[in-house]
Amino acid sequence: MTEHNLQGSGGYVIAELTEEQAKKADLGVGKLFLAPIGKLEEQKMSKHYCKNCEKEFDNPPKIHLEENTSEQVSDNLILVERGQYTCQQCSSIIGEYRVFQKKDESSDAGNARPSQ
Repeated sequence: MTEHNLQGSGGYVIAELTEEQAKKADLGVGKLFLAPIGKLEEQKMSKHYCKNCEKEFDNPPKIHLEENTSEQVSDNLILVERGQYTCQQCSSIIGEYRVFQKKDESSDAGNARPSQ
């Protein structure tokens, strides 16, 4: 595991990531992003920066869990959890995450396909 700076809409989080998580977070623009990873474990996050406070904090952001939705987003894909990483001081949103689950893991529905 290595430590990375993960961008969110309201700041960033410094967290230890596996190689697989780092690949998910890389959208090909030279930065890593929080949203594609899903929910990070609090103990993996070491710092956060809040654009609202204009300050870096030496602790992880708070995790605010929204209702478990079980909302169907496609034929085989269900949104099971929606949450936010928020500033420890002012509670501004640093970034958001979504956790999805496939009904049928063997199905192609819900899989990203590279463009040809």
